[in-house]
Amino acid sequence: MRVLPEQVTIGFSAATGQNGERHTLQSWEFSSSLDINRKHGNESKKNKIIVGVSVSAGGLLIAGVILALLISRGRKRIRTRREAEATGIASINEDLERGAGPRRFSYEELVSATNNFSEDRKLGQGGFGAVYKGYLNDKDMAIAVKKFSRGSKQGKKEYITEVKTISQLRHRNLVQLIGWCHDRSEFLLVYEFMPNGSLDYHLFGKSRPLAWAVRYKISLGLASALLYLHEEWEQCVVHRDVKSSNVMLDSCFNVKLGDFGLARLMDHELGPQTTELAGTLGYLAPEYVCTGRASKDSDVYSFGVVALEIASGRKAADSIQQKSGVSLVEWIWDLYGCGELQMGIDKKLLTEYNEKEIECLMIVGLWCAHPDCKARPSIRQAIQVLNFEAAIPNLPPKMPVPMYCSVTSPAVTSTEASITKIKKIQIVNGNSNFISLKKSKLIQKV
Repeated sequence: MRVLPEQVTIGFSAATGQNGERHTLQSWEFSSSLDINRKHGNESKKNKIIVGVSVSAGGLLIAGVILALLISRGRKRIRTRREAEATGIASINEDLERGAGPRRFSYEELVSATNNFSEDRKLGQGGFGAVYKGYLNDKDMAIAVKKFSRGSKQGKKEYITEVKTISQLRHRNLVQLIGWCHDRSEFLLVYEFMPNGSLDYHLFGKSRPLAWAVRYKISLGLASALLYLHEEWEQCVVHRDVKSSNVMLDSCFNVKLGDFGLARLMDHELGPQTTELAGTLGYLAPEYVCTGRASKDSDVYSFGVVALEIASGRKAADSIQQKSGVSLVEWIWDLYGCGELQMGIDKKLLTEYNEKEIECLMIVGLWCAHPDCKARPSIRQAIQVLNFEAAIPNLPPKMPVPMYCSVTSPAVTSTEASITKIKKIQIVNGNSNFISLKKSKLIQKV
């Protein structure tokens, strides 16, 4: 009596936003200790009728809305399931949705976030697709959306590998996967947005040169990411495509290693496994080119090449102008043998660098890019030297030349080139950029 007016109407309602949910009214009862006068008897009966009709109508309305939502949701699930089965990836849906990591996006959400994948939002173009900048209004955050080329079987394979691998990894120096989508025969991955782009843009582009302190921090961050992948996670992850364009930089120039489409999981106890040869020429270890066996050692080789790029400001795949046909690794090694490492330092640094650190980084880069995989350090050993916790190694003044003969290698999967029908290979000066082939064919891809 103190709260309600003399006459009230009671009903039920429920709402769950965009999601459908089943509600069932099992029972409902109303009682009161209030004595009702006879003169209000007719009004009481009338009120009971109103309440009964209202509750019934409300219940039917809610049931109808819920039924419509369930039917709509069921149809969407059936359509998604058929699309997944048609693309051969139905098996990963349950695994991903069951986890607490990346979320599933609808294609419409990502179309809206990227302004229908407009050209002015494009951040870059790779071998299997393009990357676009997007914005999630509900989370108030910028994102990077990787859209794989439609109909690309290799792109689909890379998508599945990347989703399954990187969704399980958590490290401060790895790009965070926010979500995924494979609706309407499209394959899309959603990452945290990196405001400072990739390392290669700052080393070889027209941006302001990176300060030496930043470069050294980047080399340590990349090494830390590889240490986690190789030794600190429950399985060994071989990245297989470590290069400067896959080293992303956040707003504070912290390293975020990305692009796990070529990555492979291995048990820590097992040795190198034979895989389809994949990666980018200039960063491929010579033994990997010849045997097709990806390993932690082949990742360390790639790290060594990136370390030399950071110190010299030169691309791994470009011939050095002073000596035509000579790779970056061989050129730096020649300077090391002559005691003139300072000649290989990036001219854009001028004199604003730490001599001890830059010499250390260049020697560690050569050590990691040693042509003989057995002479390379583990990434943990490289970190110890970079932190000056261990002595800088003494390398031979002339770069060794290993020989690999009578080996049949699988095809190279790369955004730059493929090498097929290899019967005999000699690695010239230990660098995969310069390969002497007998009965072989070099196919350039556009």
